[in-house]
Amino acid sequence: MVSCGNSFESSPEMETFLCERLLDSDQPISERFRALFSLRNLKGPAPRNALVNATRDSSNLLAHEAAFALGQMQDIDAVPALEAVLNDLSLHPIVRHEAAEALGAIGLESNVPLLKNSLAVDPALEVQETCELALRRIEEMKNVDGNGGLSIIETSPFLSVDPAAPASCYSVEQLREVLLNEDKGMYERYAALFALRNCGGDDAITAIIDSLAAKSALLRHEVAYVLGQLQNKAASAVLCQILRDVNEHPMVRHEAAEALGSIADDHSVVLLEEFSRDPEPLVSESCQVALSMLEFEKSGKSFEYLFMQTPQVEKIC
Repeated sequence: MVSCGNSFESSPEMETFLCERLLDSDQPISERFRALFSLRNLKGPAPRNALVNATRDSSNLLAHEAAFALGQMQDIDAVPALEAVLNDLSLHPIVRHEAAEALGAIGLESNVPLLKNSLAVDPALEVQETCELALRRIEEMKNVDGNGGLSIIETSPFLSVDPAAPASCYSVEQLREVLLNEDKGMYERYAALFALRNCGGDDAITAIIDSLAAKSALLRHEVAYVLGQLQNKAASAVLCQILRDVNEHPMVRHEAAEALGSIADDHSVVLLEEFSRDPEPLVSESCQVALSMLEFEKSGKSFEYLFMQTPQVEKIC
C-alpha cells in the first residue's frame, strides 16, 4: 500500500492512456503501478472503472493496490465492485482484505451488513480481522457525524485514510503497552500504532519496531507499512530480516519490501534487487516496483505519469 495524494486535472487523452496502461498485462508491473498511482489522483467514472477492473487482475499485488486506491479515494460508486471482490472467495485473501479495508475507508453504514457477513464466512483470518477493523471504523465515523453517512475523520499527516483513528491523550509508553498487548482488540492496537506514528521520536519508533513480533500477520503488515511511511533507517535491519524470512506471511514480506524501498539505504537496495526474483509474486513484484520508484527518484523525475512535463501522451512511455 502506498498513500494517496491530492486530486489533479487531466486531459481525456491522458485518462485513456492511463487506463489502458493499467490494464495492459504485457506491461512491466512497475509501469502498471505508475498508471495506478496516477489514476488514484483522478475522479470520475473512467479512472474508477479502470481501478475496479484492476481488482480482478492476475497480479494479486496490482489487484490489492487497486482496491486500496478505491478506498483511499473514498469513492461511494466503487462500493458494489468492492463488495463483489470481498465476497469472491476465489480471489487471493490479500485482495479481499484490501476490499474490506476500502469499504471501511469509504465508511457508509450500509456497508455494515456485508462486512458482518464476510466476518462470519470468510476463511482467512486476515480478512476477518480487517472486517472487524472496518466495522469499528464505520461505528467511529457514525459517532463523529451522528447521521450514519459518509464522514471525514481527521486527515492523516501522511495523506492516508487510515483504517483506525489514532488514539489520543496517551503517552508513548501507554501507546506502546496497548500496541504490544495481545489481549487488546485489533482496533485499539491499530489506533495506538497510528498515534505512535504521528508522535514520531526514537521511543515511538522503537515501540513500532517491537510490534513486528505480534501474532497477527495483519498487524505486522500494517506495522511494516507504517515504517515505510516514517522512512526511518532504524527500521531497516528488522525489515530486511522480514523480507528474507520465507516463512513469513507474504503480505508482511510485501509491505517490508515496499518499506525498504522508502528507506532506500544501500543495504535495502541490494536486498530488493536480490528478492526481485523471489518465487512469491507478491514479494518479487513489490521489489520490482520499489526499485523502479527509486530509479525515478534518483533521476529527479516523478514515478507517476500524471506529473510528467511532456504534454504529448505518446512520448510518455
